[in-house]
Amino acid sequence: MNSLTMTNGKPVQNSLFHTAPTIDPTHTLDDTDNVALPRGRSLLIIDDRALDRQCLAYCISAHKMDMDVLAFGSINEWERKRHDYPPLAAILLNVGGKKIAEPAVAEEIRRLSSALEAPIIVLADTDELSQIMKALECGAKGYIPSSVSIDVCIEAIALSMAGGIFVPASSVLAMRQAIESGSPAARPLAGMFTERQAEVVEALRRGKANKIIAYELNLRESTVKVHIRNIMKKVKATNRTEVAYKIKDLFPLSVEGMNASEH
Repeated sequence: MNSLTMTNGKPVQNSLFHTAPTIDPTHTLDDTDNVALPRGRSLLIIDDRALDRQCLAYCISAHKMDMDVLAFGSINEWERKRHDYPPLAAILLNVGGKKIAEPAVAEEIRRLSSALEAPIIVLADTDELSQIMKALECGAKGYIPSSVSIDVCIEAIALSMAGGIFVPASSVLAMRQAIESGSPAARPLAGMFTERQAEVVEALRRGKANKIIAYELNLRESTVKVHIRNIMKKVKATNRTEVAYKIKDLFPLSVEGMNASEH
């Protein structure tokens, strides 16, 4: 019995599904079909598990995102076929149960973010804040836990494509509650910055000048400038104002912190 799937919004009977990892899962054509792919934009799914990537590709395609959805086992497989497909709009890297701190995973995120202009969004099985911050530090523009619905996943992809940064609200709220409770273990910036850089970031987002930061942290002003340059690289900012904006967007100040900054 033939399967029924959707291609370009229309039901099509298919006698054969292409299962090779380099086949675009949104175009389930039989052997006699010879249809050119549209030259628009594409969402690239990278996942070394064939069933997982194909199922995810079909789910996203069913929501009609106005782009081709490509599923490959690795970035190298896509690179060999990249000229056959439309330009990338975003890359969804599904790491499953792997830890972002694993050298191979972190290096892949860094390589993708530096080599490709399209935003990298990480999909993972955990919503641990340390993992999220590590992914952002490596260059990811979004982090989606596998516990969310497909609708939230698609919204997160769209946000990253529009220039935003998506992180699960549950992790951010848990971190904020820990800050406001005064827990000494709550170090919201520790996953991305060194201890000294985190202190400089906190001062930056409160609008403090370099001289004041140097005085309060007992540092040379030149050392503060070095820290700021390194912080800018990590968050991909062009100036200190952009650093403050990005950090505030991810980690709103606690009520106590905001009151202290006003005095």
